[in-house]
Amino acid sequence: MTFRLRPLTVVAILVVAVALVAAAALVKPSAPVAHNSLYQNGVAVDAEGNSTIVAAGDQPQYLAGTRVLDPGPGEELEAAELLADASHRWLAEGDIPGSAHGYADLATTALLDLRTLTRDNGAVLAGPSTNWRYVWPRDASFVAAAYTATGHPADAISVLEFLQEVQAADGSFHARYLPDGSGVPDDRGLQTDGTAWTLWALDRLLVAAPELGLDVESLRHQFAPLIERSTDYLLDQTSTGTGLPLPSADYWEHQESQVTLGTAAPVLAGLEATERIHRTARLDERADGLGARAERLRTAITEDFGAYGYGRYPQRTSQDAAAAFILPPFLAEPLPGALVAWQSSIGPMQRPAGGLAPGASWREPSMSWTPETALYAWAAASNEQESLAWQWIDWIDEHRTATGSIPEKVGPDGSAAHVAPLTWSCALVLLTLTELDGPA
Repeated sequence: MTFRLRPLTVVAILVVAVALVAAAALVKPSAPVAHNSLYQNGVAVDAEGNSTIVAAGDQPQYLAGTRVLDPGPGEELEAAELLADASHRWLAEGDIPGSAHGYADLATTALLDLRTLTRDNGAVLAGPSTNWRYVWPRDASFVAAAYTATGHPADAISVLEFLQEVQAADGSFHARYLPDGSGVPDDRGLQTDGTAWTLWALDRLLVAAPELGLDVESLRHQFAPLIERSTDYLLDQTSTGTGLPLPSADYWEHQESQVTLGTAAPVLAGLEATERIHRTARLDERADGLGARAERLRTAITEDFGAYGYGRYPQRTSQDAAAAFILPPFLAEPLPGALVAWQSSIGPMQRPAGGLAPGASWREPSMSWTPETALYAWAAASNEQESLAWQWIDWIDEHRTATGSIPEKVGPDGSAAHVAPLTWSCALVLLTLTELDGPA
């Protein structure tokens, strides 16, 4: 759908544990001023099918169970009701995770916000504000995974098709893309984790395909360019003397001169994913080579990061939220000492309102970030830490905007802040609730 920016109504081991204590001692973040303002309350769809921003402070009237604005009596009402009916049918086609545990509203709003911010061409906007109205391959990959998990495979396929279309011939991705697919908005440069996350999301779709009534072989053929380009790119990035990938910006979106765990771990997840894709396609020789490369990277991460408690860099440094990426559901098996490292990372990343920051050494010390909090909720749910997962889900549920959208951040006073909704957070909440629901 078209998007217009117009406001509405104006286990480990002792060595790991010791290393974590030492790493935590290094954390002395500076304290820039936090900006707690909420940019908008959420999003809506008008009677013409255009997405629009709900300004902070506004409380719109939606048609029940939708993001469609109620235009009131008049000629627009019939068109709005048709859009609402389509929205109801779309929701009914899939699942509302968390319903049995009292989280139907949280999941429904997250799904509706994802649908509102996903364009007809599969472009997923990170958020409705100007600087977020782009497609991050990482965020889009998680949205594709959430669509898969909640029974909306056509939407997952559309998102992955967009990513396949904008991907470079060598398999690389830029940090973000214009939603019309015409190019990039700036010179942020390449970001290796985008390639890895896209393979990871595609693998999740292929694994779920039979249950979703999709033909696996047809999907593999459809996404053959994405599979082969991405695989070759990850192999190229890990053709190093250390076995670790080349330095790249990661989810912190900072230029890096050395490799981070936030790049290395997703690349391992991507290599594991493409090994599975090739193995199930009975391309055993290719799969064997990919498995060997993944094992080499697994060993390198364990030795170069794990020896120091899995900090951000391959030496004794403070931890960040990438500690979640060395656990299921991202890797098939946790790396040695990963669970202890992940658990030990929580305290230094906690923020006053109760959520988490992107890392222990993140410079701004007061704001909680919902994507990292939801990321840790999913990791908890996937590693037999259900009570902790529910705790974070409760926290996110309690800190939504007036329209029910999940904001990017929460201020130290508990108020929703910055862009709302954030699609990465929505996707992670849905994936967490699906995991907590257990097998269907």
